[in-house]
Amino acid sequence: MITLVLGGARSGKSEVGERVVSGLPAPRTFVATWAWDPADEDMAERVAQHRERRPGDWGLIEVDDADLAAAVASVEGSLLIDGLGTWVAQVGGFRADGIELAGVLRRRDGSAVVVSDEVGLGVHPETHAGRHFRDELGRVNREVADAADEVLLVIAGRTLRL
Repeated sequence: MITLVLGGARSGKSEVGERVVSGLPAPRTFVATWAWDPADEDMAERVAQHRERRPGDWGLIEVDDADLAAAVASVEGSLLIDGLGTWVAQVGGFRADGIELAGVLRRRDGSAVVVSDEVGLGVHPETHAGRHFRDELGRVNREVADAADEVLLVIAGRTLRL
């Protein structure tokens, strides 16, 4: 079972993903796509909040741009990937391979929950880089959604099944 959880900033998408994975069979692994030390106090606080919410018996894998599909393939049991936005942001030219990731997700034995930012509903980015990132993350979201058994949209802490 593959579940994609989409939502905007501070929508509650990560908490929804964590709840879904908590109901899946153990072992459970959190796959963090933020694999470096936070550069500012705000990001450090966000990472700390995620760590505090996670149960102690969950495994942890931190990945960078090139390692996500390989990391996912190596995990047994249930997993939570959080999130596609930080993964796409790390890949050169934002050209993350969503089709490869979707294929790996389909081939695994365990269930997966994938959290991502829904960027198509926000402000139109002012810069070329911002528009390119939005477009590439939207593409990756579609590629993973095509492989998903369920897609959830989180808005203001409320979950809509798509």
